[in-house]
Amino acid sequence: MITLYGIGDIFEGGHGETKDLRVEWALEEMGLPYRFHALDQTAGDLDSESFARLSPFHQIPVIDDDGFVIAESIAILLYLAEKSGRLIPADVQGRTTVMQWCFAAASTVAPTLQCIETIEIFDDKKTATHVLEETRKLAGRWFGHLEGRLAEREWIALAEFTVADIALASVLRTIRQTGLMDLYPHIKAYFERCHARPAWQHTLELAAKRLHRSVDQLR
Repeated sequence: MITLYGIGDIFEGGHGETKDLRVEWALEEMGLPYRFHALDQTAGDLDSESFARLSPFHQIPVIDDDGFVIAESIAILLYLAEKSGRLIPADVQGRTTVMQWCFAAASTVAPTLQCIETIEIFDDKKTATHVLEETRKLAGRWFGHLEGRLAEREWIALAEFTVADIALASVLRTIRQTGLMDLYPHIKAYFERCHARPAWQHTLELAAKRLHRSVDQLR
C-alpha cells in the first residue's frame, strides 16, 4: 500500500496550495490504492526528526511504497506512472517526451512564477521593480511558447493526457487568481480542461474535507 505524506494543516493562505495535491491527483487518475498521512505544519511535523528521515529537505510530498521512499513531486509522478503503467506510454521516446514536459513545468515555468510571487510578497519597499519587470518578461516568453504549442493540441506532451499534464497544470494553478492566463486563451482553456477531470475534482473534495475547508475555498 502506498502512503502519501501530505498536509493536514498549514499556515493561513497555504490551504489547497501544496504539492501533495498533484500526487493525490495522479493516484486518483491511476486508481492506485493509497492512504494519506496528514502532517500538521503549524505543529512542526515537517521539522521532526522522523520526517527528516523521509524527506531530505523537510518538504511534502513524500510517498512510502511498502518501504520504497521517494520525495520530490515530479519524481513521484513519474514513479507512479511507471508503476501503474498509466499516464505514460510504453515506448522510450514517448516516455522521454513526457519526462521532458514534466521537467519543463518544474525547472523552467515554475521557478519563474515562484520568483514573481516571492518578489511580490516580500518586496514591500519596491526595491526590486526592475527584477520583477524582467522576470515577468521571462514568464511571458515561456507562456508565449506554451500558448503556441497548445494552439495545436489538447494535451502538452502527447495526444493523450499524461503525468506531464498534471505537472504543468499544477504549476499553472499557482497563478490561477492573478489574471495572467487571461492573456493566453489556449493556456487558459488547457488549464480548465485539466482541472475539469473527475480525478482532480475528487482530489479537491478529499483535500477540502481534510483541511476543513469548502471545495470552493480551494478552487
